[in-house]
Amino acid sequence: MAVFVTRRIPAEGLRVLSQAGGCRVQQWDSEEPVPRAELLAGVAGKRGLLCLLSDRIDREVLEAAGPDLKVISTMSVGFDHLSLEEIKKRGIRVGYTPDVLTDATAELSVALLLATCRRLPEAVEQVKNGGWTTWKPLWMCGYGLSDSTVGIIGLGRIGQAVARRLKPFGVKKFLYTGSRPKPESAAEFEAEFVPLMRLAEESDFVVVTCALTPATEGMCNKEFFGRMKKTSVFVNTSRGAVVNQEDLYNALAHGQIAAAGLDVTTPEPLPTDHPLLSLKNCVILPHIGSATYATRSTMAVLAANNLLAGLRGEPMPHELLL
Repeated sequence: MAVFVTRRIPAEGLRVLSQAGGCRVQQWDSEEPVPRAELLAGVAGKRGLLCLLSDRIDREVLEAAGPDLKVISTMSVGFDHLSLEEIKKRGIRVGYTPDVLTDATAELSVALLLATCRRLPEAVEQVKNGGWTTWKPLWMCGYGLSDSTVGIIGLGRIGQAVARRLKPFGVKKFLYTGSRPKPESAAEFEAEFVPLMRLAEESDFVVVTCALTPATEGMCNKEFFGRMKKTSVFVNTSRGAVVNQEDLYNALAHGQIAAAGLDVTTPEPLPTDHPLLSLKNCVILPHIGSATYATRSTMAVLAANNLLAGLRGEPMPHELLL
């Protein structure tokens, strides 16, 4: 069983593949994404493909792979980089890695929210550049979570984990929106299901944790930011394309909202001359939601086990049902 791995992954995951009987592994052994030409060449004739969210697996890749490709395992919870219709037409099975990154991503979401609302990057910079002169009553003031209303877009696994971590900060009320109400999930936080625009109007903090779908693409736009409070803080740790970044820039630059924290952007990486990077009230991280050693190792092992199970015709630990 010949497989292609598109990146250098944690050793634990590669070890699972290497120790599997009859599995021949070819790997793009680099921290950087596999060049398109190398991807097309590497996948040719393979029965299995282990990829990352930065690899666009489309019709061209599938055609280069040929009819032998039976399994794609992505080391990610998201799958918007996969052309699912093309994959489904070819009868290829897909594995992914949900659940295992929930806690790490929720922790990062809370850290980013706090860094943004309490202006931590700005404060660190003031210490370094001599801006810290004396104690001043209103200097470096931000916004606190106590008695606040938090709106969560997408009360799935990560959204619930974020709410669970924010609740002890003294949040007064949780709102959420999504494709449908989730009363059983919401009960723990006494969260109220509301339309998107009402969430924007009433929330002091908006946290986006939904999946990227045709329905959510560009959802956070000019109208959305226009409905938010001038003192509100926006955080996105889902996918960059959920946000219209030009509209977000204008909202931040003109004081329509107080601040934003992003762990995801469009494109990734964000060009260093992007307008959002010129704003003091916008904190941008390089998509590190799941970046703990333990989480990444667990993701790699799960992706490897998904791949092997698919190649053996067995049930995957986590299969995306197409």
